[in-house]
Amino acid sequence: MSGERYERVAFAVMFVAFAAAPFVIYPAFGMQLLCFALFACAFNLLIGFGGLLSFGHAMFFGMGSYLAAQASAVWGLPIEIAILTGAATALVLGVASGFIAIRRQGIYFAMITLALAQMVYFFCLRAPFTGGENGIQGVKRTKLVGLVDIGPDHPVAMYYFVFAIFILAFLLIHRIINSPFGQVLKAIRENEPRAISLGYRTERYKLAAFVMSATLAGLAGATKAAVTLNASLTDVYWTMSGEVVLMTLLGGMGTVFGPVVGAVVIISMQLYLAELGAWVTIIQGGIFVFCVLAFRRGIVGEIEAWLRRRKT
Repeated sequence: MSGERYERVAFAVMFVAFAAAPFVIYPAFGMQLLCFALFACAFNLLIGFGGLLSFGHAMFFGMGSYLAAQASAVWGLPIEIAILTGAATALVLGVASGFIAIRRQGIYFAMITLALAQMVYFFCLRAPFTGGENGIQGVKRTKLVGLVDIGPDHPVAMYYFVFAIFILAFLLIHRIINSPFGQVLKAIRENEPRAISLGYRTERYKLAAFVMSATLAGLAGATKAAVTLNASLTDVYWTMSGEVVLMTLLGGMGTVFGPVVGAVVIISMQLYLAELGAWVTIIQGGIFVFCVLAFRRGIVGEIEAWLRRRKT
């Protein structure tokens, strides 16, 4: 199976599965899956195709969530404008933090992003508008563009709104990956000195990838605030950064559909194994170690490798 045909089939399967999901599972759970799948895809754009490991992506997810909640609950903006406000906030934060972090590589880059994320976490803990440990409650969902009711009494309509956001963002990421920009980004990931020798200003490409990843992560956080009708410290805490790393590694970093698979597996575990309490975290830690040591390409990466072996 050729790569292009494989992607078309995989996209069709994913589209049909998510489109039918609200008739099989709770719509609220399905919306959570979509939000975290988008978050993982945004993170994968940075690590899987840019080769940059960030331990602080929760700051974009969390600030997108907080500003979307603030825009809706306090400023009274329509939910679609509130979500765009959260994404725009993540964009600005991505530019500011990217200028600081992108000057370093490897573990130094990862530690700088973690430090910046912890600064954002303590800001959210102390800032008056965030509500501290209580978070921001009372996010309002009424009618989308004044026509479609997506309030709490219409979860299926809200699900398809979130589904539309996810599909549009996913297609945007796919276009970025397969554009000339994406090809240069892959070249930087594989061999940055050689890319520099070819005349590419790699820092600009990495900063652009960082900002795009941050913006899409903020979009995921803002959408999650619209789904759960609140924003909390959980969204910006360091464990959220760890979860998105796990989702991406499990599904397969550097693959298009891997983060979606990883997000579905991890979020499903958190729901269906909730009665195990702290054991869920231990199980996820074991999965993380297993992915790093033995399953480096992740679930989707292994499937792609198997298809290539069959072709040859």
